[in-house]
Amino acid sequence: MKIKRLLAQALVLIGFCCAVTSLGQAQDKLPPGTKKGFVTTSDSVKLHYLEAGPKSLRRSPTILFVPGWMTPGWIWEYQLAHFAKNYRVVAMDPRSQGESSKPANGHYPAARARDIKSLVDQLELKPVVLAACASGVTEVASYVDQFGTETLAGLVLVNGIAGRDYDEPTISGLLAYTNSFQLDRQKAADRFVRGLYKKLQSEDYIRRMKQATLRMPTNSAVALIVGGITSDNRAALPKIDKPTLIVVAMVRPWMQFYEDLQKRIQGSRMEVFEDAGHALFVDEAARFNILLEGFLNNLAREQPKN
Repeated sequence: MKIKRLLAQALVLIGFCCAVTSLGQAQDKLPPGTKKGFVTTSDSVKLHYLEAGPKSLRRSPTILFVPGWMTPGWIWEYQLAHFAKNYRVVAMDPRSQGESSKPANGHYPAARARDIKSLVDQLELKPVVLAACASGVTEVASYVDQFGTETLAGLVLVNGIAGRDYDEPTISGLLAYTNSFQLDRQKAADRFVRGLYKKLQSEDYIRRMKQATLRMPTNSAVALIVGGITSDNRAALPKIDKPTLIVVAMVRPWMQFYEDLQKRIQGSRMEVFEDAGHALFVDEAARFNILLEGFLNNLAREQPKN
């Protein structure tokens, strides 16, 4: 049982455990007037997004929410509802997730970072705060590696890393997981979703969340696991010269990796949620929103005056 638990935690660090739910009312928490749309990438993938926020009197910057493995953009519904009152907010469905296209290729961090850039450019989100969880953290690191920080106002990195060294037992366990994942996808989805929380979730929502994760083709989901293992973007972290907030759930065996992430990003700050699951921005949505609000307020104070 201990080995299985450690392997599950390893999957979190690769970036695949941020599938989240609402407290029972999926998508009902989205703000009124939420708009749906698509942008098309250079390799003809249609990326679905949700957008909300006031048309006038918007505060700067824009916020783009990036979800983790298998999950759709609306997993950030509490944040969309809260911040749409004053900010332009966008949540994306990564390729092969949610309502986005399901291509055969591009399931690795560098390609998904280019997808993020497609949204930033085509929706004119600059200056943007990228708020990413799990696998999205690796993708944001790759974004910086490929495109620099000129389009960014800041980063919020949740329960993810940019890379790590894997020992042989961990690699073997992850490969065994991908095999079991393919043998019984329904069972794997149930285990995956139920293992994300410390707070009670309704059975109705658990069912809907499982359905959402099952929209990602199995081969694409497995490819993303492999892509996460084989990609290491730690070298890009010193290039980050924008304010960065790191938010993590307390998982003691893996705090060393989160602390390494913080050390590599100059001036970054880390907040630890002691009593929340991997879906901490749902488990403790109010606390997370207060943290993000403070981060945005600090950005506003630091902007140069004309």
